[in-house]
Amino acid sequence: MSKRPPALFKAPTGIQGLDEITGGGLPAGRPTLICGSAGCGKTMLAMEFLVRGATQFGEPGVFMMFEENAADLTANVRSLGFDLDKLAQQKMILLDYVHIERSEIEETGEYDLEGLFIRLGHAIDSIGAKRVVLDTVEALFAGLPNHAILRAELRRLFRWLKDRGITAVITGEKGESTITRYGLEEYVADCVIILDQRISEQICTRRLRVVKYRGTAHGTNEYPFLIGERGFSVLPITSLQLDHKASVARVPTGIERLDEMLGGQGVFRGSSVLVSGSSGTGKSSIGAKFVDAACSRGEKALLFAYEESSAQIVRNMRSIGIDLEPWLKKGLLQIHASRPTLHGLEQHLVMMHDAVRSFRPAVVVADPISNLTFERREPEVKPTLMRLTDFLKQQQITTLFTSLNSGGGATLEDSQMGVSSLMDTWLLLRNVEFNGERNRTIYVLKSRGMAHSNQVREFVMSDEGVDLVDVYAGDDRVLTGTARVAQEAHERAADEVRQQDHRRKLLHLAGKRKAIEAQIAALQVEAESEAAEVNFAIAQETLLEKTALQNSKAMAHLRGGAAGSNGQAKG
Repeated sequence: MSKRPPALFKAPTGIQGLDEITGGGLPAGRPTLICGSAGCGKTMLAMEFLVRGATQFGEPGVFMMFEENAADLTANVRSLGFDLDKLAQQKMILLDYVHIERSEIEETGEYDLEGLFIRLGHAIDSIGAKRVVLDTVEALFAGLPNHAILRAELRRLFRWLKDRGITAVITGEKGESTITRYGLEEYVADCVIILDQRISEQICTRRLRVVKYRGTAHGTNEYPFLIGERGFSVLPITSLQLDHKASVARVPTGIERLDEMLGGQGVFRGSSVLVSGSSGTGKSSIGAKFVDAACSRGEKALLFAYEESSAQIVRNMRSIGIDLEPWLKKGLLQIHASRPTLHGLEQHLVMMHDAVRSFRPAVVVADPISNLTFERREPEVKPTLMRLTDFLKQQQITTLFTSLNSGGGATLEDSQMGVSSLMDTWLLLRNVEFNGERNRTIYVLKSRGMAHSNQVREFVMSDEGVDLVDVYAGDDRVLTGTARVAQEAHERAADEVRQQDHRRKLLHLAGKRKAIEAQIAALQVEAESEAAEVNFAIAQETLLEKTALQNSKAMAHLRGGAAGSNGQAKG
């Protein structure tokens, strides 16, 4: 058997998502080129690579800059929580600003990197650096009009870094028709990463792509990233496989009769639930009740709101008996409220990803997902939501999404932007107008893996909370609200009349039964009296016959005795 070749040794960046995309980090002991246009985050990414290397992996680093000084850089990255002054005092990071004056280069006409090598080598040796950042490489060659000299010096720089075994990150500006301005760096670097910042419909979107990575497999797609309070955060889309666990545990929704419709126990833990309906049907109320039930069980819940502020949500839900404020104070609930226009779709996805990673909730509610896109970009919602649902399922987080059904699609599925196929459970809320009033109904369109009700229920909200009641179904019609109440009252009255009629008939029957029983008793008495008379007559006749027989026997006896005496006397 042939031996498997050794894997390329990599230096982890410590940046969430980037290590997963690159399969472990940047190539150790080799240069990596990070390029992009102004403001895309090159310097921030390079600095975080250096800081996390020093703080998490014990690898000191040198940051050599050519455009901004150390004081400005220290102030800029302090917002990300990086204290460069402290790391410099600990000799874990060394900041070196090299000022290059183009006019001086143009006057002398001679320029090479020998002085840079000496200066950089001294900085590396002074703290035992394992990582180096050069920001930006274009500044080094601003005065070199000859591309042949430029290529030679660039190769020499990269070879010098490799010979010293330094894991280097070099930043560069994006060119018009090439990856970098001079189109040279990408050919000599072992790893090339492009950062892109684009504007679409006045919304900024940042994306990252690994163009090449010698000697190892890597993710090749574009990945959304965000520069937030905790630094860089990249969402590795292609790494989300359908290998998550399927739990058999159930999570109550907080609405008892809705749980009954879902097999009596609620939804599966780690599943995704879609609650869709038109405006005013109660989607947000179901989401708030879902969150409230989770917090009542002592579980953490995360609510992403795109229509109302946190204070407005708390106030509005209190009117229907749902008080979320205690959970906010206890730290069991976090509400992230923002306008959809704050970020692009993928930036919202990264923010949700970061919030989930940080807070580690058991339940997540997004209200509503339909607000994350404009009509022209609705096809982007499905892949974005697919990435989010896959991530949440991997974390075994139960998720409830609400979606506004505008009714503009040809079918119900069209109006849901195709996302309903991703959901394990789909609840539909509708407004029903009848008899001059509007009421709400709810039913389960689907719920994978469980027996569920196919009945329509009326969804009722009051100051005592939210609940479901049975609708009136009969005579080919469905009644809700006051029509249902009136019909039920009418049926209760009719039932009472029937009950009274039944009692009257039963009383009449009981009277008849008693009358018949009385007649039977009288006839029995009469029969017994006649039987007694007959028995008396029979006894009387029997006694007379017996008396007559006795008299006859007595007379016969007397007559027979007189004849015998006379005969004897005569003999």
